[in-house]
Amino acid sequence: MKRNLITSSITALLVIAGTNGFPNAVANDNVVKANDFVELFEKLGGKHPGFRKAHARGLCASGTFVPTSNEYFNKAALLSNGVLPVSIRFSLGGANPNSDEKTPGARGIGMQIKLPNGALHTFTGNNFPVFAGKDPQTFYGFLSTLVPDENGKRDPARTMAYIQNNPSVQANAMWNKTAKTALSYANTEFFGIHTFYFEQPNGNKTKFRWHIEPSLGVKTLEKSEAAKMPTRFLADTLAQQLNDNTVSFKIMASLGEPEDSDINPSQQWPSERPQVSLGTVTVKSSGGDECKNTNFDPNILSSGFTPSADPVLRMRSATYAISFGKRLSGQ
Repeated sequence: MKRNLITSSITALLVIAGTNGFPNAVANDNVVKANDFVELFEKLGGKHPGFRKAHARGLCASGTFVPTSNEYFNKAALLSNGVLPVSIRFSLGGANPNSDEKTPGARGIGMQIKLPNGALHTFTGNNFPVFAGKDPQTFYGFLSTLVPDENGKRDPARTMAYIQNNPSVQANAMWNKTAKTALSYANTEFFGIHTFYFEQPNGNKTKFRWHIEPSLGVKTLEKSEAAKMPTRFLADTLAQQLNDNTVSFKIMASLGEPEDSDINPSQQWPSERPQVSLGTVTVKSSGGDECKNTNFDPNILSSGFTPSADPVLRMRSATYAISFGKRLSGQ
């Protein structure tokens, strides 16, 4: 019975991944498809059956979401149903579930809030404020330069040349060059980077991007400090912080202007855009496998919210679905 359920789930997910207007449905060999990313992640980090194809190393947590009502998201179900449960997953970038947590760079978060009627609302982001490419093709091209050769060596000159020839990769590359090791997931700021809309009952639309601010502040480790840490320290650090403090995150929405791109995640909006609180997530516990089989697809949204036409955002649904299906079947 369980095997039949898993098989049915995988079939449904792969159908979704190849339809609904996502790039994977385009019958064109020149178009990067969702499965191309899954295969590329495996080339970069190796094959690890049963794990996510990206952000493979992670930590589950759970908590509550306390909404903040405001005029821009008036009558949103997400903000009108009181305290709601949240499933959370913190993660390291990359496809290797055994990644060294001392390494500086990408940290991710997935939050899935459950509404009383069973609807879900997902927030998925990273600690970098801009994406490495304006579209899936550019991002795929960048990642392809990182694939090792037959001797297991990468070609930094090839990567640098690609960055120089593709301006939309440059801001993210600069961030990675200066990134430090996060002290804790609880001391990390996360950015949604994609644009979403909320349509109010009167027809007005609010254009926004979200980011998450940690109540304990952003803290990182210098290279010498990180070198002294264990290979795995993030789970223990968060557990200790939960014991000693209240660990929470404020979800903020940056309100866009007409000139702010809603389709290019490699462009950051101006910092002076109005900021509105959507609510606060308080982490209550961490550890366990509660989120192991949760698909943190950022296009899973509650009533009134819609995704933009950002091609990277659209590609995520198809890629996540394929990865999810493989994970359920132990691939």
